[in-house]
Amino acid sequence: MAQQVLKVPPTKNTLLSLKKQVKFLEEGHDLLERKRELLTRLVYERIGEYRSLREAAERGLEEAYRCLSITQLRMGSRGLHQAALGAEPALRVDILPRRALGVEYPAVTSERLPIKPVGLLGTDSSFDNTRVHLADAAVLLARLGEVEIALHRLMEEQRKAQKRVNALKYNIIPLYRRTIHYIQSALEEEERNTLFQVKVLRERSAV
Repeated sequence: MAQQVLKVPPTKNTLLSLKKQVKFLEEGHDLLERKRELLTRLVYERIGEYRSLREAAERGLEEAYRCLSITQLRMGSRGLHQAALGAEPALRVDILPRRALGVEYPAVTSERLPIKPVGLLGTDSSFDNTRVHLADAAVLLARLGEVEIALHRLMEEQRKAQKRVNALKYNIIPLYRRTIHYIQSALEEEERNTLFQVKVLRERSAV
C-alpha cells in the first residue's frame, strides 16, 4: 500500500513552501514537547500535595465530626441548631483566578477567624470546641478543593498536549516529509527526462 502524501503540485515553489512548513511544525513540536514535560512535572507535584492534603482533611473531618457528635449528645439537635444560628462566621474564603502554563483554575485563600464564644443559655462548652475543629477542617477542604481542580485541569491539558505532540510526531510531520521526498523524486525524474530529451535532440541535430 502506497504511503499517503499531500495533494499538492510537484513544483519547486511547493517544495520550498513545504520545507518552511516542516521547519515550523518541528519548532511547534519542540515547544509542545517542552510544555508537556512542564505540565507532567506540575501534575506530579500536585499529586503529592493532593494526597497529603486529602489525608489531612480526612483526619480533620473525622475529629470535627467526633466533636460534633459529642456536642449533639450534650445539647440535642434543636439546641445545637439554635446555637449555630447565633454563631458568627468562623471562616473567610477568597477565590481568585490563577493561571499556570495556559491552564486557569481558582486560587482559594481561606483563613480561620477568631472563634467568639456563643453566650446562649444551654450552650455546652463543647460547642465552641466543635466550631474550632469544623473551621480547621473547612480550611483544609478549601485548600484541597483548589489543588483537586488544578490537578484535574493540568492533567486534562497534559493529555491534550500529549495528543498534539503525538499527532505532529507520528502523522503530520511524517506526511509533510513524505510529500517533500515525493516532490524531490518527481523533480529529479523530470530533470532526468529533460536532460535525456536534450541529449536526443543534440544527437539528431549532429547527424
